[in-house]
Amino acid sequence: MWNEICQQISQATGRKFELENRKSIGGAALTRFAITGAGAGGDRYFLKLNRAEALPMFEAEALGLKQLAAAQAIRVPRPICWGTAGDDCYLVMEYLAFGSGSSQAWADMGRQLARLHRLAISDRGFGWQRNNTIGSTPQINNWSPTWSEFWTEQRIGYQLRLGQRQGGRFEGSDRLLAQIPRLLKGHNPQPSLVHGDLWSGNAAILADGTPTIFDPAAYYGDREVDLAMTELFRGFPAAFYQGYAEIWPLESGYQNRKLLYNLYHVLNHFNLFGGSYSAQANRMIEQLLS
Repeated sequence: MWNEICQQISQATGRKFELENRKSIGGAALTRFAITGAGAGGDRYFLKLNRAEALPMFEAEALGLKQLAAAQAIRVPRPICWGTAGDDCYLVMEYLAFGSGSSQAWADMGRQLARLHRLAISDRGFGWQRNNTIGSTPQINNWSPTWSEFWTEQRIGYQLRLGQRQGGRFEGSDRLLAQIPRLLKGHNPQPSLVHGDLWSGNAAILADGTPTIFDPAAYYGDREVDLAMTELFRGFPAAFYQGYAEIWPLESGYQNRKLLYNLYHVLNHFNLFGGSYSAQANRMIEQLLS
């Protein structure tokens, strides 16, 4: 397997790559490595491994990274190559060295994300050219002409159906789906290219102070979904939100929509991990219907 991957890196970069060292990077559902080539100036890459049948997930991730990079708004790791090797699939990316971020760097990240959202837009509506994944859950990206239709069918409705098949009981789910157009009434966002999975584990400041985002679940949607998710877990530093607002302030009603947007991720966490996420999702649904 390793020889095949090295050959693909060499072909993709035009530089011979011979593996000298690989270091496992923990903390994720996937197997991840930092790999270094032979020689004093050996090239270094970031590598993800999964089962061979998961290759479409890596293909979609690489496409998402390419589209985010093409916007020239915020730094993302450059995908190098991807494919299958034996029973595994792989994605090789540019290796980025993380540092400790200053308030200025986090403000820069906010400004850059706002520029991405403002400039990278779709003329086809809401969706993406292919399905991808959110974690390991399929994420359906069929094009929709309206945001409320997209969020009802492709996001909340899909996750609720998955959850119910896994034994989850979500009281009021039918009422909620019927109410989403009302909850989003008067809100007509442009279809911006969004990261799609922007929690604190998927953003960092590089050693040179450059902001970066990675591990996207990209699609064209309401820019507020990215902002909402940054607040779902630990949250980003205050400077990030201040920087974003300098470029593109959020519209009124965001605090209410944030709950609806983050329900998607809580439902997904139930579908991935089970446990207390069911109770959290039900509390959110109750609050949205109150």
